[in-house]
Amino acid sequence: MPDLSIEIAGLNLRNPTMLASGFLGISGATLDRVVKAGADAVVTKSAALKPREGNAGPTIVEVSSGLLNAIGLANPGISMMKEEIDYARRTGVPTIVSIFGFSASEYSRAAVIAEKLGADALELNVSCPHVSGVGEIGQDRTAVAKVTRQVKRAVDIPVFVKLSPNVTSIVEIGRSSQDAGADAVTAINTLRGMSIDIDTRLPVLSSKFGGLSGPAIKPIAVRCVYELAATLKIPVIGVGGITSWKDAVEFILAGASAVQIGTALLWKELSIFSEVADGLSAYIKRNGMTGVAELVGATHAGS
Repeated sequence: MPDLSIEIAGLNLRNPTMLASGFLGISGATLDRVVKAGADAVVTKSAALKPREGNAGPTIVEVSSGLLNAIGLANPGISMMKEEIDYARRTGVPTIVSIFGFSASEYSRAAVIAEKLGADALELNVSCPHVSGVGEIGQDRTAVAKVTRQVKRAVDIPVFVKLSPNVTSIVEIGRSSQDAGADAVTAINTLRGMSIDIDTRLPVLSSKFGGLSGPAIKPIAVRCVYELAATLKIPVIGVGGITSWKDAVEFILAGASAVQIGTALLWKELSIFSEVADGLSAYIKRNGMTGVAELVGATHAGS
């Protein structure tokens, strides 16, 4: 059988599929179900130093091109995540804890707590497009570098930076992350979008704007991964609109070492993780390759 294993910043994955942050990542039980379904790493829902209620409803609306959400980063606070992290770690796959804050100090303090609770790695959410004070960090290369550098100084586990597509140059932000010590980048977070109810003539979401995820953003995400992989020396993790093994292959060919799946879980069963892994395995075998590592960034060699 083809070798689907991949190594990212010291984390060993038996296959390159991960659960994306924000989907089924709030409880240990659901994380366990995701792993049993085939994911070989999980990313928790984003947590901060202090609890946050999030936005008032409605916070989610399905649109023809995907999903708009404006949850507002509701979370119980990182200190309350011990049970979820313990549960996830017992699955035996890497547990990546997503954290956010409104300053470099808040990120680093949350990072220390997450590490003490057992996180195998951190994903810095500096790019949520519907929470003021967080999304702006991800649009400023200096701010991203400051957050990344301070977190890296505070912990000994790998640090991934989740990048925003709502910028002029994602490569510039990615390079700042790398220069500040990031071990990998995740691309991309959601795109800022809006939906209007034509009967009430009002925004559907209470916060007016939300983050668009799903199939509509896949071409943008693939482009971002391609550009980042062409420039950076650290691994790129691809996310955005993956609903099939073919989508995953695109991301990997563009330069992603691993892929995250999130919104597709609204329309498909948890088995999508094993379906992606099986499809990827068959694709590698059909093309006379021995493992997924041969696919990573292959498009760059041919273009």
